Amino acid sequence: MSIAENIHHFEAQLQGTNCRLVAVTKTHPIELLREAYDAGARLFGENKVQEMAAKQPELPTDIEWHLIGHLQTNKVKYIAPFVHTIQSVDSLKLLQEIEKQGAKNDRVINCFFQFHIADEETKTGLSFSEAEAILQSEAYRAMRHVHLTGVMGIATNTDDEVLLRREFQELRGYFEKLKASYFADSETFREVSMGMSSDYRLAIAEGSTLIRVGSAIFGHRNYATAAS
Repeated sequence: MSIAENIHHFEAQLQGTNCRLVAVTKTHPIELLREAYDAGARLFGENKVQEMAAKQPELPTDIEWHLIGHLQTNKVKYIAPFVHTIQSVDSLKLLQEIEKQGAKNDRVINCFFQFHIADEETKTGLSFSEAEAILQSEAYRAMRHVHLTGVMGIATNTDDEVLLRREFQELRGYFEKLKASYFADSETFREVSMGMSSDYRLAIAEGSTLIRVGSAIFGHRNYATAAS
């Protein structure tokens, strides 16, 4: 199927749910991103700062750019002028740099806490106690250019549906706890980003509000031509 047909297929599956599609555009050329945009996609997810910064000027300004990969503090400045949401916040240090660059650009940048939910040590993310420590810190309470709007997690790369459901339930549980304890009065703290091409159906069933889908829309990535 074409990119447009794939996007329409996902949008049809999301009808009647509280979930939206993030088209993961990493390693794919501008031409394919334009096809996705023309098919109605507006939330684009990129893993690498350099690639996002190179693509953003070439595409329409109403795209919501989501940084979904690990973010180094020294690279925040390259996306701070335009990024809509940084889904991969995993430390107070990173949040402080986002605050600094947001202030420089006179912008408020949306952020998600990334939690470690997978049964894999290679995956990054916060523990729940680490997230609470950030929220209780004086440094966080002083921030004016960071807006926490949700949580994100990457599940184990497995076909074990029981394990996947447990991990998605864990992330949803973290969201509910944070909502009750720290964001009870915030209508904008509402996003649970979980689920990818291989496991999005389970994620939707467990309460995902954003699924991150790349290969099921664009096909397999061409790493040979990908921006570094």
